[in-house]
Parts: sequence; structure tokens; C-alpha cells
Amino acid sequence: MWRLIKFLLYLLILGAVVFIGYAYIGPIVTPEDFVAPSEEVSEPVTLDLE
Repeated sequence: MWRLIKFLLYLLILGAVVFIGYAYIGPIVTPEDFVAPSEEVSEPVTLDLE
């Protein structure tokens, strides 16, 4: 049982390291995946001042 818990703990740590590494290195390797879409959105607004 202890071997399973130890294995899952190592897997969790490895997953966290990979996730953090992708967050830091990902924008350098593939910048188009991390760019937010930019487009102007405008809608008319009617204010009721009564």
C-alpha cells in the first residue's frame, strides 16, 4: 500500500513540475498558443434615468 501512495506522490510532483515548466517555457516555444484574441466589441447601451 505504501508503494502505491509513494508512486502517486511522485506522479503528482512530476505532473506539477511539468505543468509549471510548460507555463514558463510554453510561450517561448509556441507563442501563438498563448496570445489572447484581440477584437473590439461595442454594444449600444440605453440608460433609464428616471
